[in-house]
Amino acid sequence: MIIASTVCSTILGVAIFIIIIYRMRRRLGKDKSKVHKDFEGFLRNQGPLAIRRYSYSDIKKMTNSFAEKLGQGGFGSVYKGKIHDDRLVAVKVLNSSKGNGEEFMNEVGSISRTSHVNIVTLLGFCFEGSKRSLVYEFLHNGSLEKFIYGTNVTKVENQLNCETLYRIAIGVAQGLEYLHKGCNTKIFHFDIKPHNILLDENFCPKISDFGLAKICPSNESVVSMMIARGTPGYIAPEVFSRNFGRVSHKSDVYSFGMMVLEMVGGRKNINVEVENTSELYFPSWIYKRVELNEDLALRNITNESEREMMRKMVIVSLWCIQVDQLDRPTMHAVVEMLEGRVETLQVPPKPFL
Repeated sequence: MIIASTVCSTILGVAIFIIIIYRMRRRLGKDKSKVHKDFEGFLRNQGPLAIRRYSYSDIKKMTNSFAEKLGQGGFGSVYKGKIHDDRLVAVKVLNSSKGNGEEFMNEVGSISRTSHVNIVTLLGFCFEGSKRSLVYEFLHNGSLEKFIYGTNVTKVENQLNCETLYRIAIGVAQGLEYLHKGCNTKIFHFDIKPHNILLDENFCPKISDFGLAKICPSNESVVSMMIARGTPGYIAPEVFSRNFGRVSHKSDVYSFGMMVLEMVGGRKNINVEVENTSELYFPSWIYKRVELNEDLALRNITNESEREMMRKMVIVSLWCIQVDQLDRPTMHAVVEMLEGRVETLQVPPKPFL
């Protein structure tokens, strides 16, 4: 009797487990079908795209079955590849389990609209079942991130001198100005950081990774946002709390300012490894020096011209990270400030909470 009861319980448990798995698979199948329909509808709404659609077999062929990995992140992995004309490409293969396809559609929809020397070029994409890939131009020097932090000082000093950093800052600013004003529709990036700035063989910067981007009609200046977008340390106050105002292009301005301060300092803005606690938060430390007109005491400065470049980058960045977004300049003004004379720049109010 006890044995029969145990067998029945086991059979019932197995049956329930099979039903649960069956329902989960059906739901997953419906979700995948919805994502696929959403994407195909998205493509129809976009109209003809100036980029190529590849099959998954094309992706495997161009990457030699994913032989050489260039990097990896929460989104997936990036592989080196080669297309039919022997041009090198970077292929971003997204995790099949990541999101509902929104980030993929954001990237295809926003970056396919762009054409600018400081925006990475999207050459094609693959959307086949659960397989999603993006094919970009290959940039030999990779991301800015690996050059500005002090993990390889010799390489940084040899390649990213003050003038190179200054030119990179201006290039990124011009790219953002184009996204905000130069396109038919405004594009807000929402994830400006060193990792998403790629450098070609001449260290010309190109903004990449538009997975969190928002497209805004040209006659509007703010966007609605249900949850915060971006990377901690670069997110503008209004993005994570509406008490600071509405989300707009000024959110990218804030992220740009935080990034440039890291370029200048050669370190993360928050560094818990410093010996002096006054240097823990770099923007606060550098602001005091600017306010008192002290020497910035930054590495790599060898002459007065470089000192002026770094001072301009610092002052402009401090304007960009103002808590009140009305006090932040537009990216057009940022470009003008960076390209102007340092004597014309006023020291901004203290920009910290």
